Amino acid sequence: MEKVIYLVERDPKVDIDAFGKNLRVYLTSQLRSIPSVRSLQVNVADSAVAAGEGLKQTNSNPPLEAIVQVWMDSAVAHLRAPIDAAIAANTARFAAYLVTESQPLRNHKHPAKLGERTEGFAQIALIRKPQAQPYAEWLDVWHNSHTKVAVETQSNFEYIQNAVIRPLTPNAPPLDAVVEEGFPIAALNDPYTFFDAVGDEAKFQANLKAMMDSVFRFIDMSKIDVAPTSQYKLL
Repeated sequence: MEKVIYLVERDPKVDIDAFGKNLRVYLTSQLRSIPSVRSLQVNVADSAVAAGEGLKQTNSNPPLEAIVQVWMDSAVAHLRAPIDAAIAANTARFAAYLVTESQPLRNHKHPAKLGERTEGFAQIALIRKPQAQPYAEWLDVWHNSHTKVAVETQSNFEYIQNAVIRPLTPNAPPLDAVVEEGFPIAALNDPYTFFDAVGDEAKFQANLKAMMDSVFRFIDMSKIDVAPTSQYKLL
């Protein structure tokens, strides 16, 4: 089984909530009818996460608003074609990436319920590594050093690392990783909640510094995209 992440775009004339509903209802119905689709999740920056505007970081045009995550029997082009066709029929444009998924922190606190919005919010980050950093070094820093920092300095209850193996569609923007982190809803606009330091200024400053020091070791911060989203497990 392989996992493919689709970065999907909406027609600007379509409201973000309507776009999200279309992905959850019509796209999901189409993908469920394809035997090779084993699991499905949609993340969309809908009105439920509007309070998290301050968390957004945008370095792509158009900005990150939604991703569709599909676990399938095979990502080989001709076998993936019906899935791509369903995605194309429900979006303005899309780019697809084959990824490997690692879950250092599984969501045991607020487990997803099929067809429902997962509690809290899921922060999605599109990551590009520093150009001069060797790939093996980048992966080692991210997986074997930063992971511990990310879990210990934040209030995240889920942490998923998707390393991009290769793009699957022509002209897909360069991308090295897609990260998904689950946070309590209060972290949308409360940095003290985000950094797990409510009522503790010293802990907040220490966690913030540790996190920032760590990310600069392996992320090109001039190219990162970050958006809070609602997570929907649909299959």
